[in-house]
This record gives sequence, structure tokens and C-alpha cells, in this order.
Amino acid sequence: MPPTEPPPFALLRNPVRRYAWGSPTAIPALTGTAPDGGPQAELWLGAHPSAPSLLSGDDAGAGDDAGAGRDAGAGDGLGPRPLNELIEADPDGLLGPDTARRFGPALPFLFKVLAADRALSLQVHPTRAQAEAGYAAEQTRGIPLDAPERVFKDPGHKPELLCALGDFEALCGFRPTAATARLLDALGVLSPWATALRTRPAEAVLPELLRSGLNASGAELTTVTEALRRTAATGGPYGASCAAYARLAEEYPGDRGLLAALLLNHVRLTAGQALYLDAGVPHAYLRGVGVELMANSDNVLRCGLTPKHVDVDGLLAVTSFRPGEPEVLAPAPRGDGVEERYPSPAEEFRLSRLRPDTAAARVDLPTPQILLCVHGQALLRAPSGAELPLPAGASAYLRPGAGPVELTGPGTALFRATTG
Repeated sequence: MPPTEPPPFALLRNPVRRYAWGSPTAIPALTGTAPDGGPQAELWLGAHPSAPSLLSGDDAGAGDDAGAGRDAGAGDGLGPRPLNELIEADPDGLLGPDTARRFGPALPFLFKVLAADRALSLQVHPTRAQAEAGYAAEQTRGIPLDAPERVFKDPGHKPELLCALGDFEALCGFRPTAATARLLDALGVLSPWATALRTRPAEAVLPELLRSGLNASGAELTTVTEALRRTAATGGPYGASCAAYARLAEEYPGDRGLLAALLLNHVRLTAGQALYLDAGVPHAYLRGVGVELMANSDNVLRCGLTPKHVDVDGLLAVTSFRPGEPEVLAPAPRGDGVEERYPSPAEEFRLSRLRPDTAAARVDLPTPQILLCVHGQALLRAPSGAELPLPAGASAYLRPGAGPVELTGPGTALFRATTG
């Protein structure tokens, strides 16, 4: 007998964002689509108005999306309209009354697959208070939202969590100052920086060095680049980090962000490890494939490795100059071990990894959520009996209040994004 009410899930059709740093093969390999020769940098899953997912239906719209052509299983009755429009039309139904009350009529998180063949821009995100003040100031000054010099695109903050799907490299936070001084000694360059790092408090010297690096001369950049290449070739304790910095110099020749990058920790993740990036933490993803979950904001202050606008004064005002080793996160098992949750203080999002091949998982639906299968195949089953298969690369939106949903294997890796 067909179900008497629409199931609580619907297949998502997700847009691909094309940036020059993207991989031409990683996202097609995940979604089972043919590469087209161009870079495919990010797969967006969510309701961001600049590139919302579509809820799949019988006449799902065409476009530059991934996962198209897969059968949605049980009909969702919602049609192929963009998810943000559906939420705006029925926030209580698509988000649940509690989430709509907390965050307004918008999905509070954005979920992504990120595939980097070369480095993204070095950047910092503001706090909520900084974002609200900056957005209001730029609105008052009449700076168009699409102007190249515009910094604050909305009044929101942008904490984010990146979980590696394989080997992944990043820069994250200021390295302890004594360790950076030793790196500069090994390079044989910037000896005044090394002296300052050893003799002055970090909170005083790091802002000065960051500003100095962003105003470096071409000759300084050339000297540092040559030293990085030499040190990377000789190996040793700094070989891997210097090789990463030398790649930055090749990918972004003449970019002053190179000297800023020298102040940051070089981090290498393996599959399943994650980083949480809070406001004020300078960071850059260098290469690799991962899933990224963040608050639904566009606010980024760049500090190099980009042709885009760099507001040095604004950057210094929002950056946290506390050095330290970054915390590499591992998921903590919950209950029967089918679900592993990544720790995060963000109220807008929470990330879990599911293993339905070990046992059937019960997915309760108190909040809106997105499920993404990255390996194997999973099956969703509603209380009504409606089913939705999720092969690798496919994703589903689960509306709250109509569960629980049963999730079974042989999917061996699914990620679950929901509110905190």
C-alpha cells in the first residue's frame, strides 16, 4: 500500500562551484559523474541563496549539479524548487518550529564537499559582533554587496569544521613563536623576525610581523622562496613544511601571503581527522578532499594567496594572535557505535559520521539535517514504509518532526549535518 503521507526525506540535487584551485576529478569520482576537464572545487549541500540545493522531483531542474539523474525513490511532493525558497515558504515545516525560532527562516548551516588541488586563500572569519558591526558600517557607506572591496556580505559569523576524506594539508593558527623562530633559523632568512619572536610577547610581535609580511618587497619574497626550496630539498625536521610553503610560492608567485603563511602551523590530516576553525583563527586549506560544515555566512577577511581584495587593517582587527598547536579532532562514539560525533562549540551545526554497515541506525528528527553518503550505499526507511536509497555521492534532506528514520547499510561512510 502506498504511503498516506509524504516521507520525511527527499533527495538533494547539489550545485558544483568552480574555482581555479579545485580538482577536476575528485567530486566527479564521488558523485559518479564524468569529469569535464574543468576544476570542480566545492559541492554545496544546503540552502545558501547564491547556490541552493534542489529537492529532487519527477521533473528536477537541469543545471550544473551533481547527483542528477538518480531516482529519488518515494516521491517527496515538494518538487524541484530551491531549498531556500521552500524553507522561506514554510519554515516551520522544513526547519521545525524550534529551529525557525532560534535562527529565523533559513537553514543555519551550509554543508560542502571541498576538493582542492592547490591552496585556497589565507583567511580569517569575524566574530558575530564584528560581523554585525562591519556589515552595518559597509551598508551605511553604501558599498554594494558585489563590490570587490566589500568585506562583510552579511551580519553573521562563520565558524567551520573540516573533516578529511583522505590525506589533507592545511595551515591553521599561529605556530608557537619559538618554533617559528627555529624554522626561520633553518631557512637562514628573516633573522630580525626570529629575534623578535624570541624576545617579545606573541600578542605584540605577531600583528607587526603579519603587517610587515603583507607589505614585503619582491626581493624579500624571492629570497624566502629560494630558501624554502633549498630547505625542502634537504629534508630534515622542516622539510615537509617547507615543501608546502614552496608550493604556495609556485601556485601564487609574488603573493605576499607567503610570508604570513610562514607564521602558521602546517597541519596534515588523515581520513576521519578534523579541524574546527573558530573566529579569528587564520587558516588556509592547501590540498585534499574533505567535508566542510559551517555557519551559513559569506564573511571572509583574506590575508593573501589570492588576487582578491586584502583589507590589512580590517584583518588585523579581527585576527586572534594567540599562538599554539592546533587541535586535531577525532569523532567520539555514541550509544551503539553506529554514530560518531565531532566535537564543536558552534550552535549552528553539528557533524557526525555514521556506519550503518555495522548495525541499523535510528535517525531521530528533532532538527533539520542533511545526510551525505561518501562510500558504499545506504537505505533510508520512514515509519510509513517509504524508502530512499543513497548511493555514494548522493545526499538527502530530512525535515524534522516526522521520524524516526531507519538507516541501514551496506553504506560504510555517511556524514550527518544538523544543528548544534
